[in-house]
Amino acid sequence: MSAKAKADPADKIEKVEQIFQFKQFSIQQDKCSMKVGTDGVLLGAWADGEKATRILDIGTGSGLIAIMLAQRNATAQIHAVEIDDQAYLQATENMENTPWADRLTAFHQSIQEFAETPQQEYDLIVSNPPFFSGGTFSFNQDRNSVRHTVKLPHGDMLRAVQKLLAKTGKFCVILPFVEGLRFQELAASYHFYCTRVTEVLTNANKPVERLLMQFELESRTPQRDQLVVRQDGPIEWTEAYQNLTRAFYLKM
Repeated sequence: MSAKAKADPADKIEKVEQIFQFKQFSIQQDKCSMKVGTDGVLLGAWADGEKATRILDIGTGSGLIAIMLAQRNATAQIHAVEIDDQAYLQATENMENTPWADRLTAFHQSIQEFAETPQQEYDLIVSNPPFFSGGTFSFNQDRNSVRHTVKLPHGDMLRAVQKLLAKTGKFCVILPFVEGLRFQELAASYHFYCTRVTEVLTNANKPVERLLMQFELESRTPQRDQLVVRQDGPIEWTEAYQNLTRAFYLKM
């Protein structure tokens, strides 16, 4: 979702010199091309990670989602993979400055390389992946490489998840609506079944903007629901969005 004034719940985070302060941790992001935004917060709060013992975050960026999952799960060992040099350093620094540093580890390599010789299987794998598969490239090459499927084609990610996900594990991603529908079709060709979908709307009068999706290796009827983020009235955020993210945002 776009980071416009009064349009992004990230506005509810206090920002001080490239630092975003959450209730129990802070995220430094001066080295990262992609900043803290609604998509990452949504995925970190939504993914079913409370009972997982091993969690993997693909393309961790600043480390936000991995750190959120560490807050939600008191015992899980959490690994995060990041190919970008500066983002890896930033994620490592952010992880070291949390109360859960002993359970958070960042790896400086591509997920393709990481999955070549898997050392363990994961109960939960999450990713806020690049989503533009075409179109015009921007002048900001770092940001462009993150947002376009250049360094991480979706097929490569699905092949890596095939190698790394436990048989009863869950794989969760967030994507724009159209890209999410395409991803579901592609995932099916890798024998992943979409078992849970939340359609995210900026407000009730807008079309679906994002899809939060959970994939598993066993087919079953998917759970489907909607999440409206904003509302008219004195309280800007809907009760459902507040309930999902209250443990993280300072002013909720």
